[in-house]
Amino acid sequence: MKPFTKLKAVAAPLPLINVDTDMIIPKQFLTTIERTGLGKNLFNDIRYQEDGQDKPDFVLNRAPYRAAEILVTGENFGCGSSREHAPWALLDFGIRCIIAASFADIFYNNCFKNGILPVVLPQAEVDTLMKTAAAEQMIEVDLAAQSVSDGTRNFSFEIGEFRKHCLMNGLDDIGLTLEKEKAITAHEQSLMADQPWVLKSA
Repeated sequence: MKPFTKLKAVAAPLPLINVDTDMIIPKQFLTTIERTGLGKNLFNDIRYQEDGQDKPDFVLNRAPYRAAEILVTGENFGCGSSREHAPWALLDFGIRCIIAASFADIFYNNCFKNGILPVVLPQAEVDTLMKTAAAEQMIEVDLAAQSVSDGTRNFSFEIGEFRKHCLMNGLDDIGLTLEKEKAITAHEQSLMADQPWVLKSA
């Protein structure tokens, strides 16, 4: 998983509330277990016309937002089903940070497991950043300092120390396990010496 430390990037404004995971990545694209390739179908039903052509008024179809790495959006983002394909699609498109007043719990947790930083800010601050994004100005997110800046104002956000550690070091569940690799190996060697039949029968 790619570490997240500091990001200064184009931010796309998506002023919609209750964006559910089916809107983020519709159910017909859930047949894959690969984490790549879903970016092209991100927001499929509101991003494309019936003939597959881009809807010119959808934000991610317009410059400079085609290269957006930050999404500023409405409250309760990621509600609906628990599909992990939603953060996969966002990340595959290039989104590394989502800023909203609130998130659905499961989606919020899935973001951390996939290297996306979900930032919760008061609605008034989200509204300010929405205007910044709509003006095509970059936003900077500093995870170490737990701050978001539009160039003139800084907004602080809260994040648990464990989640912060994982994001800053690029640690998913597998990475966390591998941090204990030496201890795991030592335990297996000790077990093999003391109880060789355990590992031989595994």
